Amino acid sequence: MKILVINSGSSSLKYQLIDMETESVLAKGNCERIGIAHSNFIYKARGQCIEQEIDMPNHNIAVKLVLGKLMDKNVGVISSMAEIDGVGHRVVASGEAFKKPTLVTPESMELMEEIKDLAPLHNPAAIVGIKACLAEMPDTPMVLVFDTGFHFTMPDYAYMYAIDYDHYEKYHIRRYGAHGTSHKFVAQEAAKYLGKDIKDLKIITCHLGNGSSITAVKGGKCIDTSMGFTPLAGVPMGTRSGDIDYSAAEYLAKKEGMTVSETLTYLNKKCGVLGISGVSSDFRDLSDAANNGNKRAELALNMFAYGTKKYIGAYTAALNGVDAIVFTAGIGENDSVVRSKALQDLDGLGIILDEKKNADCPRGTIAEIQAEQSKVKVLVIPTNEELVIARETMIEAKLG
Repeated sequence: MKILVINSGSSSLKYQLIDMETESVLAKGNCERIGIAHSNFIYKARGQCIEQEIDMPNHNIAVKLVLGKLMDKNVGVISSMAEIDGVGHRVVASGEAFKKPTLVTPESMELMEEIKDLAPLHNPAAIVGIKACLAEMPDTPMVLVFDTGFHFTMPDYAYMYAIDYDHYEKYHIRRYGAHGTSHKFVAQEAAKYLGKDIKDLKIITCHLGNGSSITAVKGGKCIDTSMGFTPLAGVPMGTRSGDIDYSAAEYLAKKEGMTVSETLTYLNKKCGVLGISGVSSDFRDLSDAANNGNKRAELALNMFAYGTKKYIGAYTAALNGVDAIVFTAGIGENDSVVRSKALQDLDGLGIILDEKKNADCPRGTIAEIQAEQSKVKVLVIPTNEELVIARETMIEAKLG
């Protein structure tokens, strides 16, 4: 049983082909700069990495290249497309239209068009990628797997905004969250690692990357999460502002002569640690700049870590205590400085970091980094969103 997982961006297409019997990756890669000059195709399989500049004017061509390479006589891993039993598509935002993984049908694609504005940076790209796959594989079952799905267990008092209730009912304006597949995966992995039933655990999962969110997980279910109606809310991110007073956004828009749409673009693409530092949205660049005395880069890092710390504190209260804190994703797994700053002075909550374990934390494996006297486990767990999407695809498409 083989599942192809597709994650489409506006100018990119990431893919993995997973053998579900062993849950191992047979091949993976990325199509970069689709529709832009100097498009780049990356394919990794059988211990080889092939990278080539090749013209990819649209996602249809990118999908054809992916399938062609998967079936290539020399480096391919399948003999025909018939070996691909299903395709799982990552979709960022679902609105209330989809509360669980859903088969791709004409009806579900109509709903996708209706909700594409909920994640303007992501959902339209997902639709393009799905259509491209349908064009090449019309008879293969395909499933929409939503980043928001894990968060539909939140109670109403957590997901509601204090707006006119009629407007909530009419427009479904509420907290949806994001990164649900990642939060679900690492929470389950934490329970396995600790040798406990997830139903008995209170876990705070910190998915920290260029886009970041923190989630409170009680008994295996999400009870609150930091992102909101869109992935703009929460902690400061690579280019996203995170939480901001809406009046401040309106004030800035008037001063700069920006429309609502231009203001949202500004908050999504020109703010966050990039806007604060003036250096980069890449945390590796920020760390280098801060180490070289750049105060704005240091400020950006401190703001990000402090934002994470505040959510950890808030969710410890929401959970009435916490058994484990999990760090995952690019920054969460690899940036010991951010982890240290985010957990600084939380001993009053029973959270104490072992700085040496944190600094020496091995990559690519589960690691404990709390001090011996800590009452709370602190874990670093590599995420695997693609595997969750593949699993959900098998279940929804009734494969295997």
